[in-house]
Amino acid sequence: MGRISISCLLPASWHFSISPVGCPHIFNTTLRQIVVIGILAAAVSLLYYSLVVIRNKYGRAYRDKRFHRYLARVTDTEATDTNNPNLNYGIVVDCGSSGSRIFVYCWPRHNGNPHDLLDIKQMRDKTRKPVVMKIKPGISEFASSPEKVSDYISPLLSFAAEHVPRAKHKETPLYILCTAGMRILPESQQKAILEDLLTDIPVHFDFLFSDSHAEVISGKQEGVYAWIGINFVLGRFEHTDDEDEAIVEVHVPGSENKEAILRKRTVGILDMGGVSTQIAYEVPKTVSFASSQQEEVAKNLLAEFNLGCDAHQTEHVYRVYVATFLGFGGNAARQRYEDSLFTSTVLKNRLLGKQTGLTSDSPYLDPCLPLDAQDEIQQNGQIMYLRGTGDFNLCREIIQPFMNKTNETQTSLNGVYQPAVHFQNSEFYGFSEFYYCTEDVLRMGGDYNAAKFTKAAKDYCATKWSVLRERFDRGLYASHADLHRLKYQCFKSAWMYEVFHSGFSFPASYSNLKTALQVYDKEVQWTLGAILYRTRFLPLRDIQQENFRGSHSHWRSFSFVYNHYLFFVCFLIVLLSILLYLLRLRRIHRRMLHNSSATSLWIEEGLPPQKIAGPI
Repeated sequence: MGRISISCLLPASWHFSISPVGCPHIFNTTLRQIVVIGILAAAVSLLYYSLVVIRNKYGRAYRDKRFHRYLARVTDTEATDTNNPNLNYGIVVDCGSSGSRIFVYCWPRHNGNPHDLLDIKQMRDKTRKPVVMKIKPGISEFASSPEKVSDYISPLLSFAAEHVPRAKHKETPLYILCTAGMRILPESQQKAILEDLLTDIPVHFDFLFSDSHAEVISGKQEGVYAWIGINFVLGRFEHTDDEDEAIVEVHVPGSENKEAILRKRTVGILDMGGVSTQIAYEVPKTVSFASSQQEEVAKNLLAEFNLGCDAHQTEHVYRVYVATFLGFGGNAARQRYEDSLFTSTVLKNRLLGKQTGLTSDSPYLDPCLPLDAQDEIQQNGQIMYLRGTGDFNLCREIIQPFMNKTNETQTSLNGVYQPAVHFQNSEFYGFSEFYYCTEDVLRMGGDYNAAKFTKAAKDYCATKWSVLRERFDRGLYASHADLHRLKYQCFKSAWMYEVFHSGFSFPASYSNLKTALQVYDKEVQWTLGAILYRTRFLPLRDIQQENFRGSHSHWRSFSFVYNHYLFFVCFLIVLLSILLYLLRLRRIHRRMLHNSSATSLWIEEGLPPQKIAGPI
């Protein structure tokens, strides 16, 4: 008859047996093995399930968090939570030529990773509108009365003070940055205006405002800030392991002896305003120069800066080419063109005895105006009459000399040095006139295609002015397009094309230009780049101040997520130890039963063991 022993799970002194009928003897050992193996398998399975499932859960949550953080930067239109004590604020005043605008930015506490930048966003009020205010005229209008400047700018600062929580005022940096209008003033007048700001503002406002926070910035600085702002909004300063992301090999400035690094490809910007045109893009490779003169010029056009919070880290070091060309904006170019027409026509009339353009009956035939469109040029009390012929190719031909190109290698407009662009691995955004030229009338903004743009521009120029007016009256063009746009669209299309392809030497096959008015439905100002650049060392300060706490916080976060792993490991170890101990007791108990059955029976009955005499 089989017997089931339960001693493997009980102390040796508790050993007892039962003998059920029909139970084979082999069941005694096999059942214990199955129980032990089953318990072990269950424990291992439970541990494995916890590791896999929870890791997937938290891994997915982490990926979703990164995605939603990036998406929030792109589409966030929620009102700023001013009750959040972890939010920081910053203020930038853009003092332009026609007026001054104030922008209020905010960002949460830095995540503690010195490789990441601050997540700066534009502050939004309770109605979800950006906290922005503009006043006129430009600050340069007070050149003769600098003592009035602080009163002029006070409404902007009061506006910001109402939106930034009072408790945050003393730690909120204020930057007053002046651009084009102030640049043309004599240095003495610039200093007088800035001095009035530095003296009076700290008396009336508690913002963090030092001597270096008010200055006249150069066109180069403005271009760098614009480049930073665009790339920040597009997420090009973030790290990526995604194989689908466009990357570029970069030789970091100042580390020529080190290996090149791979990081996200940044975008270049093209901005054509009414007066000037600007280009800015990263130069990832070490540049070479055709001459020592070119090298000297390049020093003023190449900006090298570190966006990281640690100056010793080169991960966010960028070399950016920035060039601004006065007189190459759309309206200034048209003015230069008309001045040239007027001068050359008057000279030809004198030499040849003609009356071209002097009356409306014998107008100058202008290929850069739409067909049959009429225009006038007034200079020195004289009027020159124009009538359009709408010849796009001829218009391009006539305006090419206005590019002022030279035969020297690596040059662009006005013969200015321009480092090579890697056309196969680059991307550019075109703003202002680049967008208006492609979208307002031609309705093809976005991805730029030279062949399609040329055909559309040719067709537009060759269309009779009366037809264009009829289309305008029917509302077929952009809502903000006016008659001025219609009349000079032909010229500006040709000008934009020539500046891009002839001036900056982009091939006609180039397909990575996007013309845009906004990025992710937001107008990106250079002030965003300015606040990002000027606050880049703040994360390092926070990291240094909270390093110990931050490291322990990281461990607490880690342990909170993964402490159940430790529990299951400990549980498994304890379980195995108990099983091994009991199995060991079982073996000892069996050996004792086998060798000393009589002694075992005495022990169970509580009798002292008797000595057995050995053989003599």
